[in-house]
Amino acid sequence: MHGWFGGAVELGLLYALMALGVYITFRILDFPDLTVDGSFTTGAGIAAVMISHGAEPWLATLAAFGGGLAAGALTGILHTKGKINGLLSGILMMIALYSINLRIMGRPNISLIRSETIFTGVSVLVIMPIIVIAIKLLLDVYFRTDQGLSLRATGDNARMIRSFGANTDNTKIVGISLSNGLVALSGAMVAQQGGFADISMGIGMIVIGLASVIIGEAIFGAKSIVRATLAVVLGSIVYRIIVAIALRVEWLKASDLKLITAIIVIVALVFPSVRKYMKEKSNARKRSAQLLAKAASESTTAGRNLTKEG
Repeated sequence: MHGWFGGAVELGLLYALMALGVYITFRILDFPDLTVDGSFTTGAGIAAVMISHGAEPWLATLAAFGGGLAAGALTGILHTKGKINGLLSGILMMIALYSINLRIMGRPNISLIRSETIFTGVSVLVIMPIIVIAIKLLLDVYFRTDQGLSLRATGDNARMIRSFGANTDNTKIVGISLSNGLVALSGAMVAQQGGFADISMGIGMIVIGLASVIIGEAIFGAKSIVRATLAVVLGSIVYRIIVAIALRVEWLKASDLKLITAIIVIVALVFPSVRKYMKEKSNARKRSAQLLAKAASESTTAGRNLTKEG
């Protein structure tokens, strides 16, 4: 049991950075960014190419982060300066990144089996918690700075923040860029842990990221930015554990992973609404019972008064 559980936690930590990136666009900026599916592969591709050519793994990982920043910035520019719909700008960039990633990689698949990576000689469960916690804390600090508060305010009410003289276009570009930088960083680490980079490894990443965010918020809450980022990280781990448990069911196959992911997201989205409905129904029943008890009490009191008068 320790084997599959440990593997699920490892994957959860590796994909936690991607989930944090998705959280920035979908929850803080309220921006439907589909660039994620492309920028994840961009990070993996850049890291794999550099490492396979003898570059220092940490330098390659940093370069992957830079590639993600650039991809996100282009999406932000298309949306803000090009006045293209947010969803469409993400789709356009995702399509463009497929060809760009092929150019970067040179071929559909790059093996890193015999190459030195950041995980060579070190367990993922040792190094990834340190990296994830460090980035989570840096994000917490950043979102409390003036620029971070401006980013959060832009997502809440862009018109209001513009009335105070803030440039929401630049804020959105920075936010989308940072998001995709984290996604690419996650891609680079997943490639190094898995021992390869593949042109199609980013497909469905946005759904996995959303699942992690939604599950984390549903279970752990998101009342403050510190709690929200922690919930996203834990949500990524919980999501991977749920998938690992589901795949251990006899009649489910590894090819059912996307279906399992979709079902998990649907349940995570529906559960808060069902819980709210049940809570409201329970409160309504309690209130009805209180009103009936009060009415019965008043009726009894009135009956006693009439008896005394008679």
